[in-house]
Amino acid sequence: MAATFETRQNPFHLTAAGELGSHRETMLDNELLLRTELGRPKRRGYGIPGEGFIFGKPNEARHGGADDALHGWPRTISTTTLPFARKDKKAERDFMALNKAAIQSGLVTAQENYEFRATHDVRRKTAGAESTRTRTRRLPPTMVFGISTRPSTPIFDLLEHKYQDKWLQSRRAQELAKRKEETQQKRNPCKVYDTRASLLRTYQNPVEPAPLWQMSKFKKNARPSLQTFRTKGAQENAFDNFASDQISRKGNLGHGVYESAKN
Repeated sequence: MAATFETRQNPFHLTAAGELGSHRETMLDNELLLRTELGRPKRRGYGIPGEGFIFGKPNEARHGGADDALHGWPRTISTTTLPFARKDKKAERDFMALNKAAIQSGLVTAQENYEFRATHDVRRKTAGAESTRTRTRRLPPTMVFGISTRPSTPIFDLLEHKYQDKWLQSRRAQELAKRKEETQQKRNPCKVYDTRASLLRTYQNPVEPAPLWQMSKFKKNARPSLQTFRTKGAQENAFDNFASDQISRKGNLGHGVYESAKN
């Protein structure tokens, strides 16, 4: 109660300056300079109006509702506020027509054109008015809006299982077409097929490819200086044994250790 009494007596009691500092009215509106009162929420620096102030928005009389639309629009409402009204845009002056009319009247100087435009006025035709006139059409009084009623369900077709019969017929047609295609793909007796004898007649013996080109001096003089194999046959046998031994060795080239047997 004492703190509340002091706050009412001195509003600057809960500010950063306190009671002894310099006081300004703007300090009561600055949230950074206000201090929180014990047991109360923090103030934001907004002033509260007097007791006679009423919060809220006043109700304004509105015209042009559904009731007014059904009973006719009141005359107090301007035509520009109606929902279907459109603000007519003022057309621009047609200076080309004004210049043409001035020349036909014999006026060629700037002063004469200025006086002619002050006494004559020609406006350009707006494209919007012409388009609205062409689009406007009168609807007949018996016009009905909405979605048309869908046809009734063919109950007799459902009772006779007509849709089931159609499905069975389509399935049978598909099966017949599939069988016809399979019979066409079978062996044709009029076609001549190759036999083993005909294939052997057309067999061509393998021919060794021609050796790569090499200079003649290397063919005669460039011979290996060391021969590790006694004969050509021994060399071929060694290479064959090495190729067969690569299967059981590790590594990409088959030079690694032997692998264990795998089940």
